[in-house]
Amino acid sequence: MPLYEHVFLARQDVSQQQVEALTKEYTDVITEGGGKVTKSEYWGLKGLAFKIKKSRKAHYSLLNIEAPSAAVNEMERRMSLSTDIVRFMTIRVDELETEPSIQMRKSDRDDRGERGGDRGGFRGGDRGGFRGGDRGGFRGGDRGGFSGGGGGEGGSTFRARPPREGGAPRDAGAPRSDDRGPRPPRPPRDNKPGGSEA
Repeated sequence: MPLYEHVFLARQDVSQQQVEALTKEYTDVITEGGGKVTKSEYWGLKGLAFKIKKSRKAHYSLLNIEAPSAAVNEMERRMSLSTDIVRFMTIRVDELETEPSIQMRKSDRDDRGERGGDRGGFRGGDRGGFRGGDRGGFRGGDRGGFSGGGGGEGGSTFRARPPREGGAPRDAGAPRSDDRGPRPPRPPRDNKPGGSEA
């Protein structure tokens, strides 16, 4: 049977219990269609990169599915009709992962707390930001950047622009040789409501 990874996003104003009920509902759809859900993970309420259906956050959930395509199509059809589902995506894979997904491992890493050593931020050290150190940028140091260095041996990516042909910088008001002159005026707009005449 084909193998799928399916992720769906539920609205931010539904509770975690409702998301688990949705997961159970769609798992039942798969089993009715002759398949099975081998793994189900709730990733939590996470921020979206952009608004989707007026939502800034969504509940993420993952299903590993082993089912015929008709069962997956029926599940997707029901998800598209549901008002609680914001977005979903199904990907066919060659094999399913048995260990926890990267999202679950990431939350385990976040729970471990502070590790030893300096990890950046505004605490000092040499990892970037506005803290001082030796990596350039706006903070001083020996790597160039905007801190006054910028020489050949520094690590800055900023380089001076090579001189133009003729050696002298071009006057901002002077016309270029490829200048086509001023643009012609635009034709007047038809401001009649309703668009074109029939």
